[in-house]
Amino acid sequence: MESVPPTGSFIVPDWHRCKESKEYFNKILHKKKQRQFGLLESPMMPPHAAVDTVHYKIFISGKSGVGKTTLAARLAGLNIPKMHHETTGIQTTVVYWPVKLRENGRVLFFRLQLWDCGENALRRFDHLLPSCQEQVDAVLFLFSFTDRTSFEDLSNQILKWTEQSDGCLVKVVVGTKFDLFMHCDVAERDLRKFQETWRIPVLRSGGEVSDGLGDVALILNCLAENLWHQDCVKARAVSQHPQHEAGALI
Repeated sequence: MESVPPTGSFIVPDWHRCKESKEYFNKILHKKKQRQFGLLESPMMPPHAAVDTVHYKIFISGKSGVGKTTLAARLAGLNIPKMHHETTGIQTTVVYWPVKLRENGRVLFFRLQLWDCGENALRRFDHLLPSCQEQVDAVLFLFSFTDRTSFEDLSNQILKWTEQSDGCLVKVVVGTKFDLFMHCDVAERDLRKFQETWRIPVLRSGGEVSDGLGDVALILNCLAENLWHQDCVKARAVSQHPQHEAGALI
């Protein structure tokens, strides 16, 4: 995959704050909180404003206790667990997010299916990890600002997923519990050094979601932009080598 695009290269940043986006966000929000969508549900737009939906599978990776389940709930507008319980198997959560493309002004709904699996379950059951890896489009690598070892483990996680992917995999790092700054074990200089080494976006999550979106918009927009960029790279590669595509279809 090509280098990470600068923010705003492919989608309109902060579009969720614009008046023209209200019609679309009204379909995923209720009383300033995100609506809950089941696996077979989707936002319903009127015929004059119908938009296409693009589907992606996102795996959430990280040590036990860093907040994988909490982040999935936060991104989907679900109730955030008050106590930590190890995820015993695979949990999937569906998130819809409307995005406006910068190039042509087209609006799309991004359907992100978040996969969350407990660290102990992955170790105990060999079949779980291949299921999570199958046709995955992106990985959210989590660490906790209150757990230094979870930050130091990021390199191993990223290397493992890089080796097992075909190069077409969006990678985003999210630091959780950013609001607990009094107990912070990861300094800003550590984050700068990490970004210089890996060239991967590093985002922060934590605290109250006061306006219904909060840091959720930053994370979802970052995922959407990088996923769309990845699709553009794939499409460009196919157009440059049409004979390979034709051969694959025979």
